[in-house]
Amino acid sequence: MDRDERIARESVVAAARALDAQGLNRGTSGNVSVRFRDGLLITPSGMPTDRTGPDDVVRLDLDGAHPPDQKPSSEWRFHRDILASRPEFHAVVHAHPVYCTAFAMCGEAIPAVHYMIAAFGGPTVRCAPYAPYGTAELSDLALAALVDRNVCLLANHGMIAAGASLEKALWLAVELETLCQQYAVARQIGTPIILSDDEIGATVERFRGYGLNSARPTAPETT
Repeated sequence: MDRDERIARESVVAAARALDAQGLNRGTSGNVSVRFRDGLLITPSGMPTDRTGPDDVVRLDLDGAHPPDQKPSSEWRFHRDILASRPEFHAVVHAHPVYCTAFAMCGEAIPAVHYMIAAFGGPTVRCAPYAPYGTAELSDLALAALVDRNVCLLANHGMIAAGASLEKALWLAVELETLCQQYAVARQIGTPIILSDDEIGATVERFRGYGLNSARPTAPETT
């Protein structure tokens, strides 16, 4: 293992632990991957993050091949398929945060109730229909929900965020959970007002010049 691979593996472990630390995941349910050379590095199956080290991270080829003594996350298919089909993405985060998952349990998309939805690429966050975890069917549905987007919900399951880096993917995951929480609270208060597609389209364009597209993602200026 060379230095670059060691650093990449350490970044996967750090991202997986960050999911837990930020309350986006618990136990062994989430998974993280990063593009690496002609394949990807992904968290192992069924291993708690506090016990996962760089050597436990699994190197996966685009054909699904991996070292015989290691087992990748059960969700390796959609990680592989997202990275293979979307060259702009270099990392994928999957988790089961409370508010994202609650809306996913209801099969609900998230509408443009806040302009920050533009950070996800458009006026909605789609919810992919249900399919069993780890299946090619789920991967196909996730890819469809991610068209022109960098996040989606998975019905009765959780969420996916993909970005140009692990840091960006994690940032998007936090933003999505925050938006879902705000939307849930707003619905308890009253009827949220949905912004127009034109307004969100204009905001998407404004976001292109902010830190969202830098190597170190930061939130755009807000008011």
